[in-house]
Amino acid sequence: MNREMIETFVQRYLDATGSQVTEKNNGWITVQLSPEADKDLMNRSYYWGFVERTGAAPEPMRFTFIYDPESYGAKIAPPRSATPAAPPPAAGSDAPGAPAAPGTPPDGAAASDSILGRYFGVTTALASSYGRIPSDVMAFGSRRMEQLFGVVKSRGRFVRLFENPDPAVMNPYASLGYSTWLCINYKVELICDMKRDELHSLGINLATGQIVEGFYDRVNKRRLTPQIPPTIHLQHATLSLNRAVSELEDFLEVKVSAYDQTWSVDAWKRLKEEWSRIDSYYGDLLRSVEPSQKTEVEEQYKAREQEIDWQYRPRIAVSVMNCGFFHLYEGIRTPIDRSR
Repeated sequence: MNREMIETFVQRYLDATGSQVTEKNNGWITVQLSPEADKDLMNRSYYWGFVERTGAAPEPMRFTFIYDPESYGAKIAPPRSATPAAPPPAAGSDAPGAPAAPGTPPDGAAASDSILGRYFGVTTALASSYGRIPSDVMAFGSRRMEQLFGVVKSRGRFVRLFENPDPAVMNPYASLGYSTWLCINYKVELICDMKRDELHSLGINLATGQIVEGFYDRVNKRRLTPQIPPTIHLQHATLSLNRAVSELEDFLEVKVSAYDQTWSVDAWKRLKEEWSRIDSYYGDLLRSVEPSQKTEVEEQYKAREQEIDWQYRPRIAVSVMNCGFFHLYEGIRTPIDRSR
C-alpha cells in the first residue's frame, strides 16, 4: 500500500465510525474520535466499562494519524528564537505575567484535572492545553495500521445489503422481486518454501442454486444500502444456509483441484534435497560426537527435520475472509392488490 491508499483507507474508516477531522495537513490529520472508534483504537476498556456502568457522558479522545513523519516532526519541533530567552523571575516573584514553575498547571486547571481524568483517561482541558494528543505513524506494517486492519476485518466479516433500485423501475402499484445471494470471499494459499495467495469471491443464488465467480465485482457496480427499500419483496429461498455453504465449498474444491500441480512437484523435490543435506550433515556428526553429546545432537536433528518439513512441504490452505447476504433486483415485478 502506498501513502494515498493508506490515507483513503483511514478516511473511509473514520467516515464509517462518525469521527470528525479537527485539523488536516498534507502530512497528518487530527481527529475527534467517535465513541465507536475510541473503543476500537485506544484500548480504554476500563474507562468505557466505567461509562457504561455509571451512565456518565462519554468523552472520546483526539488522535493524530501521521502519514509523513518528517512533516509532522517539523510541526512539533520547537522554533529557534533569534534572541536569547529572558531569564526566569526570582523565586517567590508575584510579578504579573511571570511564567509558572515547571509542572505547575495553568489557572483553573486544578478543577478540570479530576480523578476521572487522571485515573480513567478522560481527555480534559488540561491535557488539551499541554497538547498531549496521542499519535501514531500510519504505514503499511506499522502497529497501528495492523490494529486498524484487525478492527475493519472483525467488523466487516458479515454484511446484509439491499440493492437500491433505480427510480425509473419503481412503481407504487408493483412490488419488485429481489433474489437473495450468499457471497463468500475465500482466501486460497498455495504454501511451500514460496507462497501464493488468491482471492475468490463466490456467490450463490439461494433460490436457484446458481453459482457466480467474481461476485464482488458484480455487486460493486450496484447501488447498495443496509436499509430495505420500499415496495420490494424477497423471493423464496430454496437452499438453507448450510447447503449453500457446502455448495460453494464443493465448487471451490473442484476449481483448486484442477490447478497445475507443477509447483507442488517442484516443492517436494526441494524438500527431499533439504532432507538429504541434513541427513548427511547430522549422520556424520552423530558418528563423530562424544556419547555424552549424542542426545543433544539427536534433538537438534529432529528439530531441524521438523523445520524443513514445515517450510518446504506443499499444502493448500483455504480460509473465509468475509461473507454476506445481498438482495438484488432481478427484473421481477408483482402487481400490488390496491384493494387490500
